[in-house]
This record gives sequence, structure tokens and C-alpha cells, in this order.
Amino acid sequence: MNDRLFRVAGALLVVIVGIGAVVRIESSRMIPPSAMGRPPAIGEAGSPLRGDLVAETTPQPTKIPDRLPAFSLSDLKGKSTPIASWSGKSLVINFWATWCAPCRREIPLLEGLSGQWGGRGVQVVGIAVDRREAVTDYARQLKIEYPILIGEQDALDVASSLGFDAPVFPFTVFTDRRGELVALYVGELHEPQAALILSVVQDLDQDRIVLQQARSTIAAGLQKLGPSKAG
Repeated sequence: MNDRLFRVAGALLVVIVGIGAVVRIESSRMIPPSAMGRPPAIGEAGSPLRGDLVAETTPQPTKIPDRLPAFSLSDLKGKSTPIASWSGKSLVINFWATWCAPCRREIPLLEGLSGQWGGRGVQVVGIAVDRREAVTDYARQLKIEYPILIGEQDALDVASSLGFDAPVFPFTVFTDRRGELVALYVGELHEPQAALILSVVQDLDQDRIVLQQARSTIAAGLQKLGPSKAG
């Protein structure tokens, strides 16, 4: 284990740059309706849009909290829903937008994770940083079954509370059943990485390991997978 891995494992949170495009958005703007185009079918990347900008140097979050901050956002029906609604469950919180191609590509994976891990105390929650109409239409077309919360500036404020001065999409937060932040994955999530992180979270939830061991194991596992094994 090299010095870099020791530093990562010793940090409060594992931060990893995912494989695939990463979209950066400034908090002062949202993508206009003219840039939306036709929402692609589930699993379809679609044509590149103005928002699908690949960052050469992906900004990493700073001042990451030890625990998931408390917040509320509207659900698909417009009801204000606190994240604490899923208290006691391990959370996979995916920040996305309809105009973000790598975000769209993740949806089939997230649906699969919801079905595969839902019976083991894991809850997938999508947070769409987008216009309500675009999200509700897209979710209806794709028949997304896991819960989705929606926001614009208020959702950007949540991203800011997780340490992002200028958030990048997609990114995914993993917590244990106690609400502690175990991992924050920046970039497009893939099945090997998701399976690794969730398996370690299960060990943590069942008190077979402690939090620092979980973070260290995830850091080592992600480094071992490497870009070539990102599925």
C-alpha cells in the first residue's frame, strides 16, 4: 500500500474519480429547455448536449461532512420529503440531471442496485438537479421505480453541504445505516465499483468491521479495480 493509499484510507471519506464523462455545472445557471433535446430511452446515452462537458481535471469536494447532512427536497408529486424518511437504511444517493449523458447511462445500474440490494437494507435515492417538468416527464417515460427528489438551487445547496463548491455530475454518496458517510464516488458509477462499496457497507452495517476499516477496504478495492476494470 503506497503513501497515497494511506492518505486516502486515513481520510474521513473515500473520494474517487469514476470512469466516464463528468459534467460540471456552476451553481448560477441551469441548462435551458432548448438544450434538452429528446430524452433518450433507458440505457441510451443520446447525442452529446451542451451540458455534457468532460472535465479534464475533475474538481474534488472539500470540507466533506462526517455524516449525511439533514435536508428536504420535493418528490415527483411535489411533496417536501426529508432524506431522514429513509433513516436506518444504508443509502445510495445519486445526483444527476436529465441533460447529463453519463447520468442517464447510470439509471439501469441504479435500478438494478435497488432490486438487488433493497432486501438487504439498502435504499437508492435519486436527486435530480434539474427542472421539475423535465424530471417528471423523464421518470415517467423510463418508469424509474426508486424514489427521486428534485431541486434546482436547493439541490445545489445540498451538493454544497457535501463539499462541492461547483458540483460535478454524476456523483453518488454511500452511507451506512447510521447515516455516516462511507464513500463519495465522483463520476459515472459502474457495477464492479458499486458492488464493492455496497459489500463493504454491509459488513459495516452488521458490525463486522468499523468505519475506518470500511473506508480503507473501499480505497484499496477501488484502486485494485482500476480504470481497465470499470465495466
